Amino acid sequence: MSKLKVAIIGYGNIGKYSLEAVEAAPDMECVGVVRRNGSAEGFPELASYKVVSDIRDLGPVDVAILATPSRKVRENAEKYLSLGINTVDSFDIHTEICNLRNALAPVAKAHGAVSIISAGWDPGSDSVVRALVEGLAPKGVTYTNFGPGRSMGHSVAVKAIPGVRDALSMTIPVGTGIHRRMVYVELEPGADFATVAAAIKTDPYFAHDETHVQQVESIDALNDVGHGVNLVRKGVSGKTHNQLFEFDMKINNPALTGQVLVLAARAAARQNPGCYTMIEIPVIDYLAGDREELIRRLV
Repeated sequence: MSKLKVAIIGYGNIGKYSLEAVEAAPDMECVGVVRRNGSAEGFPELASYKVVSDIRDLGPVDVAILATPSRKVRENAEKYLSLGINTVDSFDIHTEICNLRNALAPVAKAHGAVSIISAGWDPGSDSVVRALVEGLAPKGVTYTNFGPGRSMGHSVAVKAIPGVRDALSMTIPVGTGIHRRMVYVELEPGADFATVAAAIKTDPYFAHDETHVQQVESIDALNDVGHGVNLVRKGVSGKTHNQLFEFDMKINNPALTGQVLVLAARAAARQNPGCYTMIEIPVIDYLAGDREELIRRLV
């Protein structure tokens, strides 16, 4: 069976770990990396790959992994879907997921392509866990507690604010799904800290959480890409109360995001044209290997 031809769009943390996950996948091959400058300079691990500024220079591509900031996902997905290339992304602005799905679905269908959105670990694989435990206890409450750890999406959002040289946004779980954001900023010379802090606190990524902003001399001295989640469902199965389910993990954030994107890339090749979130796709479609053997081993 021929391998799935994968292109990686962008080469930051998520792009790097997505490439590693593709390299480890038995049914995939990376045909190249798309960067704005079309250069591999500074990345010796890309020496054996084509690095281009236009995906059309890579030849046939089955799926594009969009390792881009969430706010760039829609424009990139529309561009590649219009070329008939499947896309997967880790879009993480929870309140805008349905709008993104509705926007990309007609584009994907019109060009016979598949888009799987919000395929990180949360939203993404955690969403699948939330759906499962809600089915196990249909009446009840689910609390998703993130961290403590670095939020990549929040950190990228801060780095896009004028005057910020580098940033680290830490998610601190308060409990019952409530979080505190601890934001550390390294400023450009002459930048006004009060102006930057105000912009951070009004950004949609932060506006709904308790947010504290601190200026530091060096983000590199603080940086740690570890993260985690504790997900709890307390509810009722049938008419029986006091059912309690708990899911817990501690992770390298970009590495797990890259792995989930690779699962979604595989699943994209198995769906009808359209736009999907991870909870809409059969779990077995994410896995490599013979379907019968997977059922025999996992059921």
